Amino acid sequence: MRSPLDRLRHALSFEIIALLLVTPLGAAVFHMPMHEIGVVGVVGASLATLWNMIYNYIFDLGLRRLTGTTRKTARIRVFHTVLFEAGLLVILMPFIAWYLGISLWQAFVMDVSFALFYMVYAFGFNWAYDRLFPLPEWKNSPSAQ
Repeated sequence: MRSPLDRLRHALSFEIIALLLVTPLGAAVFHMPMHEIGVVGVVGASLATLWNMIYNYIFDLGLRRLTGTTRKTARIRVFHTVLFEAGLLVILMPFIAWYLGISLWQAFVMDVSFALFYMVYAFGFNWAYDRLFPLPEWKNSPSAQ
């Protein structure tokens, strides 16, 4: 399993790169000032970073218990990403509605849009991260990475 320091590097690099992408894109798509989307992005990234570390630790414990390894197949990566984003949606939607002064429905649509972006981004980022920083236990494993 990954060390706490490695998990911190993963979470912070994930969120910093994502913020650089999602803030200008979100401002353009939702026709809102960049600073408002930026605040939503920073708060969302902060909560997501905390959720990321907790969720990935719990997910890896469960995966190792079920399969004997933390190595993820493509199917497990899809499941991992969808479950992560569903949990984050529940956490962020009320904040978005309150901060932007929009309805829960509008916040839901916005949050789902961000979640769709993040699901694609997370899949690619996590795959690249695992290839850049593989765990020793994966070297002799026949599972596809």
